[in-house]
Amino acid sequence: MTHETHPPRGEATQLVETDAGTARITWYPATGKARLLLAVGHGAGGGIEARDLQALAATLPAHGVSVALVEQPWRVAGKKLAPAPKTLDVGWRGIWPALEKKGLPVISGGRSAGARVACRTATDLGAAAVLALSFPLHPPGRPEKSRAGELLGAGVPALVVQGGNDPFGAPAEFPEGTYELLEVPFGDHGFKVPKKADLTQDEAVAVITDGVTRWTGMLGA
Repeated sequence: MTHETHPPRGEATQLVETDAGTARITWYPATGKARLLLAVGHGAGGGIEARDLQALAATLPAHGVSVALVEQPWRVAGKKLAPAPKTLDVGWRGIWPALEKKGLPVISGGRSAGARVACRTATDLGAAAVLALSFPLHPPGRPEKSRAGELLGAGVPALVVQGGNDPFGAPAEFPEGTYELLEVPFGDHGFKVPKKADLTQDEAVAVITDGVTRWTGMLGA
């Protein structure tokens, strides 16, 4: 069961009932003919207001990619702590039919915990590809607790966008694989760069949007 509303900024929001509770999708349709749909989930410590998610939603529609920013049921319910990974997967699976109704190849994406969800469910859901933003390769300071198997097991083309100073896994720590890895210089887990860095915050965000735009262009070729 779904319910749609139209906020002042023009994008549509849609509530979707899942077995984990009510999720919410905010749609940013392609401005011309859509080739792809990128669905992106948030992390365990924040929502769709994350700078990278908002930047992608503002940029990709002009390049033939519709964007769906997905809020997990726990976030919609106003809870402060994310549930167990299996519950996150249930919520993500529950919103998938709403994505498929658009009739486009769907890129399954997410940031941090959302990236893990996208990787774990990509094959079963029939995703065209995976976009993993700030993939948490391991807990900070615990490289032996690797989650590389989730990324390597995605089973579809994948792009990892990782901050150069991400404590959850720097680019150099990632294993060899068939995925593509894009580094955001000096970026932390939220892609924030220090003021003394050789690039501004806006330039760091542009690394993300330019890289994902190029990658999605190749997927849609």
